[in-house]
Amino acid sequence: MNILRTKQAIINLSRPIKHKKKKTNSLSLNQQSKGYPFPVFAVFEVISLALSSMTTLDAARAELALAVLYLNKAEARDKICRAIQYGSKFLSNGEPGTAQNVDKSTSLARKVFRLFKFINDLHGLISPTAPGTPLPLVLLGKSKNALLSTFLFLDQIVWLGRTGIYKNKERADLIGQISLFCWMGSSICTTLVELGEIGRISGQLKKLEKDLKNSEKYQNEQYRAKLKKSNERSLALVKAALDTVVAVGLLQLAPKKVTPRVTGALGFTTSLISCYQLLPAPVKSKVP
Repeated sequence: MNILRTKQAIINLSRPIKHKKKKTNSLSLNQQSKGYPFPVFAVFEVISLALSSMTTLDAARAELALAVLYLNKAEARDKICRAIQYGSKFLSNGEPGTAQNVDKSTSLARKVFRLFKFINDLHGLISPTAPGTPLPLVLLGKSKNALLSTFLFLDQIVWLGRTGIYKNKERADLIGQISLFCWMGSSICTTLVELGEIGRISGQLKKLEKDLKNSEKYQNEQYRAKLKKSNERSLALVKAALDTVVAVGLLQLAPKKVTPRVTGALGFTTSLISCYQLLPAPVKSKVP
């Protein structure tokens, strides 16, 4: 009899515990319906919460890694400072105060980011162009590189004058004016280059549309690549055209129409466009 009672006790312990139905969450109810004791589905809940928090942490880590990659670029930091500079110019409207002080100090700080940057456009000036580029676009592109390189080189002398290293203030101001004219010229050349490139891409897109007969053209990889390039060129065209007006404002060639507030608003807009253009490309997820 004792042996039978012992066997029966072992059988009862091995059976799942059955609880009365209560109002609870879906996970606990499912686990209870399967007959698991309370500690088991409680562990499942803890594990699921831990996994979800790990997924959130991984996503945050990936976003922070992209931000670090973006801010490690000197060009990106320069454009952020440029947005602050022209935003302050918009707020000050040329009147003395805190906003104007921020405008001037940020402008001086940006010149440090551009030290020896003229080498980039000097390299582009002597580099060969892409095959098949029309001669007018080649000449405009080289002119843009020459003017922008000159602007960046002269801007270093302006920085030396602002810091007091270069003592001749009148000559430093004159060099500053010449450098701004060079920047305006490079912006005009960039505008014309982008117009020409957009025209070329539009012709290529029309030819592709005829070959594809407008059927599933957005499924064609070559068509999508050309369309993306056209959009990028259009954005660069808007930026170059607005920068030309900003240069007019800085040179005070039309002070009644292009006021410091207009200059600040347009400069802030082109700075945001530059920040957007410098964003790292999104990583494509691999489809199994």
